[in-house]
Amino acid sequence: MNILPLIDQSTDELTAIFRDLHAHPEIGFTEVRTSRIVAEKLHEYGVDEVYTGLGKTGVVGLIHGKQKGNRRVGLRADMDALPIHEITGLEYASKNDGVMHACGHDGHTTMLLGAAKHLAATREFDGTAVIVFQPAEEGLGGARQMIADGLFEQFPCDEIYGMHNTPNGQPGKVGICKGVAMAGAAFFDITVTGKGSHAARPSDGRDALIIAASLATEFQTILSRNVPPLDTCVLSVTQLHAGAAYNVVPEVATLAGTIRYFKDEIYALAADRMRALCDGFALAHDVKITLELRNVFDVLINDNDLSDAYLEAAAEIVGPENIFSKDEPATGSEDFADMLKVVPGAYCVVGHAGKVSLHNPSFTLDPAILPVGASIMARMVEKRLPL
Repeated sequence: MNILPLIDQSTDELTAIFRDLHAHPEIGFTEVRTSRIVAEKLHEYGVDEVYTGLGKTGVVGLIHGKQKGNRRVGLRADMDALPIHEITGLEYASKNDGVMHACGHDGHTTMLLGAAKHLAATREFDGTAVIVFQPAEEGLGGARQMIADGLFEQFPCDEIYGMHNTPNGQPGKVGICKGVAMAGAAFFDITVTGKGSHAARPSDGRDALIIAASLATEFQTILSRNVPPLDTCVLSVTQLHAGAAYNVVPEVATLAGTIRYFKDEIYALAADRMRALCDGFALAHDVKITLELRNVFDVLINDNDLSDAYLEAAAEIVGPENIFSKDEPATGSEDFADMLKVVPGAYCVVGHAGKVSLHNPSFTLDPAILPVGASIMARMVEKRLPL
């Protein structure tokens, strides 16, 4: 590994920051402590301008290079945690019960702080580095909130880059999927309102639970009978809630879940079929069914040329033998996609020694990867804004 010298010297500091953030996770739009620490560190590192409160709890820093060129390159990290109870047993495990950094955003934040420290100290570039710490990535719309609050009007970027850890047991492996890289996503909530009755006389009611269960099963025909076989769509019902007693047929049942897609027209098809099925079941069973369907992630599309540039910068840090191009997009989603709809850029993954999957209560991020990610992001700015 060719870790940048200042970042290499700061490894212990970065590890301490990471452990502290991991021990004090915060859900999206409540990252008050995290944002305060980020802003304090940026000031400590000599970042020229530090702004807080964008997107509620977001932080933006500006670092000017030795030459004051007009070009600007953005770097972005997410800060929020997940509503998961941690069971890792780490000495720095979450102190906030039921909240955990199970996706490694604590590591992403730390990496970007390391990159900011290097860039502010060396300034070996011509232009401005825009350092973006984004709240609420986990389905809460943090990127859209920052954009709505004027992120790119106040801090225009010519390009922007993001990064995510991947627990694949391959430390320092860096990959990018060019073009369409990650799925768009929508969340849905469905309420079935029937008529409650005694469980001994279900004929007196209209069983919302049975109708909801049938509807969940019927949704799978959208994929098998409506979506063209060469297109990809995932429709998962992840929640079904009904009833509170052994001897009562419930009057209300609720369903929730997600749709993942790579083409807007496929999402539109799936959404139309869901609405038609809900309307049809309501008519057939003489009940009321409401469907709330909301897009939460756009399809993430990496710029081909900027993906190549990102991989070239990463190769200088991890070596060309650790660089790979991903052939297939992921069905997971990432709201950095919203930023890439406004500003061209690319999003890479960096492997580490952990092997437990993301969003798992046993997930751990190997802190050895922190200086690697920090160095790649810092080097990207220097490559794209050469003196």
